[in-house]
Amino acid sequence: MPDLKSLHEAILHGDVKTAKSVTEQALQDGVDPLQLIQDYMMPAMREAGQRFECNEYFVPELLLSARAMKVALEPVRPLLAAGGVQPAGRVVIGTVKGDLHDIGKNLVTAMLEGGGFEVTDLGVNVTPEQFVAAVQRKNPQILALSALLTTTMPAMKDTVEALKQAGVRDQVKVLVGGAPLTQRFADEIGADGYGESAAVAASLAKRVMA
Repeated sequence: MPDLKSLHEAILHGDVKTAKSVTEQALQDGVDPLQLIQDYMMPAMREAGQRFECNEYFVPELLLSARAMKVALEPVRPLLAAGGVQPAGRVVIGTVKGDLHDIGKNLVTAMLEGGGFEVTDLGVNVTPEQFVAAVQRKNPQILALSALLTTTMPAMKDTVEALKQAGVRDQVKVLVGGAPLTQRFADEIGADGYGESAAVAASLAKRVMA
């Protein structure tokens, strides 16, 4: 039986190799996959997020933790699905049309996955029509929109309007985030929530779903 505390430490410090090997060994030894997530993976990502909020971690460190988390989750996900374990929620995420930045989006994706959400990442430069199609196809509870450029912020409003025109706006909670955004902007475009940083992504998602 591997020392499962080392899984927490591996994710916290971005040690992909150790995170993967400890997870695989634990599963082989019969450890409950849900226990791995709830007791070791999620706390590690929460701690990484807290360190980021306190300026102890910066974007590179948080990205390394996110990558380790992603690798550790790979062998766990099929077992959860086979066991009928439901995710905390389904999220579709993407960077809006005209914007090619993905670091912030990737961090948010990692924090959401660390919080137990099933995330579909549409990538960057996603049109309102593509967001609408994904909502219709995936039926998520949350649609998360990211933007880093002030010039692409209007695409968020266009996406909300496209959801309304397609008749699916009431089916999904829209969350927005990115460096130039504010709560006021989120309110103006009719978003359901605004995240000032990647670290709050999971807690915000759970709050709007509740």
